[in-house]
Amino acid sequence: MSVVFFTDRDLGNRFPDILSAAGLRVERHRDHFRPASPDEEWLAAVGARGWVAITHDSRIRYKPNELEAVIRNRVRLLVVVGKAPFPELARNFVATVPRIHRFLARHVPPLVAKVYRPSPSIIRINADAPGEVLLWYPR
Repeated sequence: MSVVFFTDRDLGNRFPDILSAAGLRVERHRDHFRPASPDEEWLAAVGARGWVAITHDSRIRYKPNELEAVIRNRVRLLVVVGKAPFPELARNFVATVPRIHRFLARHVPPLVAKVYRPSPSIIRINADAPGEVLLWYPR
């Protein structure tokens, strides 16, 4: 599956660098938009291009104007969940990519899904364990 991932500005530089280094196709917010551009603007462009958006902003799905932009533009939005450093979240995202691809193949846009890290006990056993992908919208 040829997926282009778009990283929101809130993920900084290291997150997309790690995804790119793992061989994933990544487009960065900074390469297409002004730093203060509204989320509705990049959501529209991501949806039009068929990219998969990644954000760490878990509030985006509760903001009516932004959720409406996801729906209207048929965006596939993945919300990376966790209070870990971004490099750690990125490494977990890479480990979870096979599950993410299967998830995306089963669900049509628009959608919002949460990408979870494995539990600390699982990470202690296997640092490269994949996380989980759970659908948040639509239910």
